[in-house]
Amino acid sequence: MKSRLTALIAVIAFAAVTVAAGCGSSNNDNSSSTGGGTLTAASFSVQADPAIAGQVPADVKSNGSLSVAADATYAPDEFIASDGKTVIGMDADLAKAIADLMGLTATVTNQPFDSIIPGLSAGKYDLGMSSFTDTKDREKTVDFVTYASAGESFFVNADGGPTINSLDDICGLKIGAEKGTTEADDATAQSKTCTDAGKPAVSVSVFPDENGVNLALSSGRIDAGFADTPPAAYAVKQSDGKFKLTGPSIANAPYGIAMAKDSGLAQPVLAAIKALMADGTYSKIFDYWGLSGAKISNPTINGAID
Repeated sequence: MKSRLTALIAVIAFAAVTVAAGCGSSNNDNSSSTGGGTLTAASFSVQADPAIAGQVPADVKSNGSLSVAADATYAPDEFIASDGKTVIGMDADLAKAIADLMGLTATVTNQPFDSIIPGLSAGKYDLGMSSFTDTKDREKTVDFVTYASAGESFFVNADGGPTINSLDDICGLKIGAEKGTTEADDATAQSKTCTDAGKPAVSVSVFPDENGVNLALSSGRIDAGFADTPPAAYAVKQSDGKFKLTGPSIANAPYGIAMAKDSGLAQPVLAAIKALMADGTYSKIFDYWGLSGAKISNPTINGAID
């Protein structure tokens, strides 16, 4: 998430994204059987790779599809298209490409972020592709294949918003973050750091999805939104000058594709990511969505750094 989004992303209006994603997040049956599909200009063609397909567990292969869960309120990584139902974005396109290599069809469904990891453990989905930071704590529950690197950013109202250069600057502020995210955890932990130092606590407001954070900021209910850098920068770019980023991106960490522990999918997913890097599809997807700065060259299984 070290990238700053390109002007290409600006073609989608902020209001349209907010409305569409809001509708999508209230209906978890919304899905796309083709990832980005025809609504995504990042066109690519990936043929099945017999060596990778041969590594796919028999139960997944017999279904003929790869079930992928994403919280589609985190543009440009994953969000709802203007049709109000199709999940598009970087993760949706990447899911389609991975499934193609496996000889399967990706079915990407919109799910609440904090329900995805429990859903993987319960066998509801094969993969979780929703901008998950790969952490050692999450690795206790699921396996990850790393595929990107990202940080966290604060964004504020452009008119009169506070300047935040580090977590130390949020003591006494009202901070909004999506439920279940590392940002919600980090802001909560920082509150104790503040009070231990004799400073005012952080007032942390947790919202069901990223749209809630953006709306709370625009209405003045919070002082700053706290999100991964790509969606934070996207919200700023689509806000018609109402929002601005403040301070640098912090806490860079790996993104991981999540799957149930010992599901047998880690090796074929890792092989698929490496193949997509080698043939250029990976770069094509990330560049289209304005995420070139998030690309990595060394994907691995369970690569958490903390």
